[in-house]
Amino acid sequence: MKIALLGATGSIGTQTLDVVRSTLLDTRVEVLTGFNNIPKLAALVNEFRPKIVCVPDCNAAKQLKSQITTLCEILTGESGLETAAAQSDADVVVNALVGRAGLKPTIAAINAGKHIALANKETLVTAGQLIMGLAREKGVRITPIDSEHSAIWQCLQGNNQKDIEKIILTASGGPFRTWKREEIATATAADALCHPNWNMGPKITVDSATLMNKGLELIEAMWLFDMPVENIEVLIHPQSIIHSMVQYKDGSIMAQMGLPDMRLPILYALSAPKRVKTTFPRLDFFTCGNLTFEAPDILRFPCLALAAEAAKIGGTLPAVMNTVNEWAVGQFLQGKLEFYHIPQLIAQAFGAYTVKPLNSIADVTAAEGWASEYINAFA
Repeated sequence: MKIALLGATGSIGTQTLDVVRSTLLDTRVEVLTGFNNIPKLAALVNEFRPKIVCVPDCNAAKQLKSQITTLCEILTGESGLETAAAQSDADVVVNALVGRAGLKPTIAAINAGKHIALANKETLVTAGQLIMGLAREKGVRITPIDSEHSAIWQCLQGNNQKDIEKIILTASGGPFRTWKREEIATATAADALCHPNWNMGPKITVDSATLMNKGLELIEAMWLFDMPVENIEVLIHPQSIIHSMVQYKDGSIMAQMGLPDMRLPILYALSAPKRVKTTFPRLDFFTCGNLTFEAPDILRFPCLALAAEAAKIGGTLPAVMNTVNEWAVGQFLQGKLEFYHIPQLIAQAFGAYTVKPLNSIADVTAAEGWASEYINAFA
């Protein structure tokens, strides 16, 4: 197998390469892309010797070139990402990019007939209807890397999707699960980045703290599994052992379980339907403790309700929500916004925006442009 890895220096990219090193030994890495950690990217280029590398700009390209010992084509910018996704010899494009940057490379890869292993949430959140339709048209397979969607996908194996009664998305509850609302209101970025179970990048970790991450996953699940939002339930499961569940029309529930280790869903996204032997740690039921469940509290975590509203209304509203959220999280990480300003800004944008039908990527771009202009007033 040959892969193109977009977002090689981030959390998912790093763990993808761990899977390649430890388990998928016959995998050839054709493409690596990175954003701001050029020394780390250079080390990966020297190790995996890809044919194509993409960095943000010419300065980064110059820096990279001075640190690598192998020949490769160095591309830059957004157009470089699209070229890297589409024009390499890769069979599978692993999209581990963070934010809106993940959408256009996904489209380019699908148009080139390449299968997608998808970790970038924003691709399906902003344009799920278009992406899934294009994938069907091109005969391209989209396999999920998120642990929750991987769990659902695994629970569907050997079953008829028409027999699903509901999907149950589990969530750890994040670092503020037991905090009172007044305590959460004064939380800092450092507080939000202390996730109890998962090691993720800063943006996704803050999204987990607000429960927006689960809201984005709800929208993703709609499109990945062709399921109405009303048939998707969110359940807080603090231990992160059950990664998600599927309930069938006969009342039976299938759950996928394991330790909170992103290497497992990454491996399955790249190797399914085969099961590949690993040396990864195993779940021990005698030591993992009790498994508990709670209903999500949308009064303390309103982002989940906002995402559910965007899912129900549809059209271009999820793209607006995603753009405002991405900006607000960035401001919170810099100490420029308070925690609850994130949902407040999203709710205000919902009230100011007139939702449009989603007929093309241009509609997504226009919605993101409106949201960018809207948040400029707060910059």
